[in-house]
Order: sequence, then structure tokens, then C-alpha cells
Amino acid sequence: MLVLGEVRTGLLQNSTALSKIDAALLLDLVMGERVRVSERPIHHATSPERLVGVDCPLSSQSRAAVRGVGTVLSRAAVTEGHVLQGSAYTRVRPGAGRRLPWAHYLGQPGQVETIGRSNDEDLAQGFLGPARPPGALDLGAICDRAMDEVQRSPRLDRRITLRTSPTSLRWVADADPSGALQFTVVSPTLRTLRVAVANERLEAAVTLCEDLALHDWLLTTLLNMIDRHLTSAAADARNVRRLRPAIDHLLHLWMPAARVDEELLPVWERMERRPGFTRQWNACVSRIRDQVTVNAIAVLSGDERQRGMTG
Repeated sequence: MLVLGEVRTGLLQNSTALSKIDAALLLDLVMGERVRVSERPIHHATSPERLVGVDCPLSSQSRAAVRGVGTVLSRAAVTEGHVLQGSAYTRVRPGAGRRLPWAHYLGQPGQVETIGRSNDEDLAQGFLGPARPPGALDLGAICDRAMDEVQRSPRLDRRITLRTSPTSLRWVADADPSGALQFTVVSPTLRTLRVAVANERLEAAVTLCEDLALHDWLLTTLLNMIDRHLTSAAADARNVRRLRPAIDHLLHLWMPAARVDEELLPVWERMERRPGFTRQWNACVSRIRDQVTVNAIAVLSGDERQRGMTG
């Protein structure tokens, strides 16, 4: 069995971090269903999952005509009242070879059955690849729908203090205990991940990918801000001040694998070895703090000279 998923990550359109209560209310999207909240070591709230029915072509590397019918699970999440994620995923399995009544597919939530000749490798490569047949399964669009519903909430003031771009992580989890891992930066906003986990950990792989997507977005956002404001030979005080929102909103959010299943921690450990997320994050944070310190010293020195001249 194969799991296909995608995670979109961006900043919540609000001038301040939401409180724990407000974040939970924001994600109360399904009547009668509970918002899941964890507070340690970092506050994280996840909306109830929704079913999205799909009946469409599936991307395949061989470009074979494969149809997928079933349901996709989608949800939204907010981390520390600042960062919003939309997540969508489904298990793919061989079907009966013909279209069945919807009652059959609704009885197997979060599963898409294939119609047509296919295999897991062909579908995995097609899903992660650049080419898609017209109307093919688009989990990113389902993620966007979940995020848009949250962003439209009247609980948000829509005053943005930090300009950022959303990123996408498109992922495939194979039922294989080998733990193989392949992470690729496809473009400035798109990454792909293929990970092999034991069959009983396929559901836990969803949280793993959401956690990875969050930290990839944090690192990407910080790198972009440094590129915009600290690449000159001598970053002036005005540029350093523009980093203040990142210091206020982002620097305290770096807690990789805080919510990841213990059995999947080795996957994060491999990500830390290469490409080395935390090493790069720490280098960025040190650079920002050094620039803030240097400019603070320059301001104090200027004030002292000014007082000397007036004295």
C-alpha cells in the first residue's frame, strides 16, 4: 500500500500570535468533532479531518491511464498561533477493476482505489514528478482549500507584519521497513519527499511530513529574509530592523521532531545529517543575532559621541 500526501505551509494572516483558545476556536471546522491540541514542548492545534471525494486520473510515470476513486483526508493546523498548514493525504490501493457505488468508498475513509493497470512504483514516481495529466489528483488544491477556509475567519485581523511565501511538500510513504529517504528541493517553493516506513507507521508518517514541512518553511523563510536584508557588505540599521518580525514570530518555533512518533525519529536524524536542517538554522539565527548586536553597539556608540559633542 502507498500513501500520497501534500502539505502547504504559510503564515497566518494576523498581526499577533493567536492565544491557545483562539487557535482552537479557529480550527473548530467540523460540528461535533474535537480540535486536537498539544501544548508541550510547543503549542500545536489540529482541526478535525474532513473527507473529500475524488474521481480522477492518477499521475503515473509511464503515463498509463489510471483512474482513482475514493476519498482524501484533509486537515488544517496552527503552530504557536502563527504558522498555518493545510494537509491532505490518502492511501492508494488496487480496486475491483470497475467503478463501485459511493457507499463502498465512503466505507473506507482516506483510501483511493485504482481502476486500470498500475503499480506502486509507477504511481509514486508519477505523483512526485513534474508532469500531470489534465484533471489529475491534486492534493495541493485540497490543502489550499483547507487553508483558505481558516484564513477567511473573522477571528483574524488580516494585518500582516511579516511578508512570506508559502511552501509545499509533496510526499510519498511506502510500506517498507527499510527507512529509505529521499528529499529533493524542486523549486524555491516546492519540495518532494519519499520515505519508507513500516506498514503500521504509515499513519504516523503524516505527522512526520507535516513536521518536516513546517521546519522547511521556517528555514526557507529565514534564508529569504537574510538574502533580502543582510547580503550587503554592511547591513544598515533599517535592514536589521526589518528582521524584527522574524525574531518575534519565528526564531522560537524551531523544535524538530517534537510531535513525531518515536519509531520514526531515525528519519529526522537522517534529515539532520543531510541536508542538515538544524545546522543551517543555527547558522542563520547566529548571523541575525550578530547583526542585531553590531547595530545596537553602533547606535550606543553614536549616542555617546552625540552626548560628548553636546557636553
